[in-house]
Amino acid sequence: MSGKGIRIEGLRKRYGEGDTAVNALKGVDMQVAPGEVVGLIGPSGSGKSTLLKCLGAVIDPTAGRMTLGDEVIYDDGWKVRDLRALRRDKIGFVFQAPYLIPFLDVTDNVALLPMLAGVANGESRAKALELLTALDVQNRARAMPSQLSGGEQQRVAIARGLVNRPPVILADEPTAPLDSERAMAVIRILNDMARKFETAIIVVTHDEKIIPTFKRIYHIRDGVTHEEAGEGREFE
Repeated sequence: MSGKGIRIEGLRKRYGEGDTAVNALKGVDMQVAPGEVVGLIGPSGSGKSTLLKCLGAVIDPTAGRMTLGDEVIYDDGWKVRDLRALRRDKIGFVFQAPYLIPFLDVTDNVALLPMLAGVANGESRAKALELLTALDVQNRARAMPSQLSGGEQQRVAIARGLVNRPPVILADEPTAPLDSERAMAVIRILNDMARKFETAIIVVTHDEKIIPTFKRIYHIRDGVTHEEAGEGREFE
């Protein structure tokens, strides 16, 4: 796989040592191409959260290899010096709850990340407005989070995840709090944004409403992934 996207090979995570050690990941293999949205599903305790934290450079894997585009970021140890910059610039996050900053308006919520990366305020806000327009919430640009509907909040959260144009987005149960119509709208947006920005997106979900939309699915069971073809059903 060339260009952007992500590849994971033999990823392992062990908690503890000796007789009390727990092997949460036992050799995960995954790859997601630029412009692709894949589903990651599995029962509670199967290793989904641990895998997401490893991919997001939140916790350290025990072994394995992770590649972002042409750059090896982990190979039995981190190959990137600044993990905070890695998370900020190359990995976008969309969570079950939007986690918008309540005292910043919509534009500043989205513009904050590029500002923290050193982008000038005007340019950061222009980037934010471009994404808000693409997500059809530009009319709420000056609104406060408390003034938004749940669907609008999630669109703003998606804009925030995309604003630094990361090659990878990790979406953790992004449709869980939404009804069927809004859930399908969010997954449609993620697919549109993946294609538009050549972003590889991994969606962790239990939401049976959206699972049929994935063309590829990774099941994780007992710390091991199993790939299968999804239905790739058109959005309803």
